Amino acid sequence: MISDVFCKIINGELKADVVWQNDEFLVIKDLHPQAPVHLLILPKKHFTDLNDFKDDAALLGRAMLVVNIVAEQVGLDGNGYRLIINEGDHGGKLVPHFHIHLLGGKRLGPKIVQ
Repeated sequence: MISDVFCKIINGELKADVVWQNDEFLVIKDLHPQAPVHLLILPKKHFTDLNDFKDDAALLGRAMLVVNIVAEQVGLDGNGYRLIINEGDHGGKLVPHFHIHLLGGKRLGPKIVQ
């Protein structure tokens, strides 16, 4: 059984500030926000990384639709936002559960790292 922190949140074992959810996805506020709005889009089914979507690529596409829904709900659709997917050690991935960062609420500039 997989027991990363996001699986524990999805299973109700840990609390999180839930912004939106449906049968396939949970969207929560990041505990350490890097922008005025910093949300995490989590598939409820465990995927460690992008390679795990080989048999369910449509779910990855639906994640992008969730981004659009949530961005509109929190008021980011007018001025834009940034999406980040961290993969592997060099990409800065900290939790072994695929997730998408949605950041916005201010001008983020062309780069996240200077």
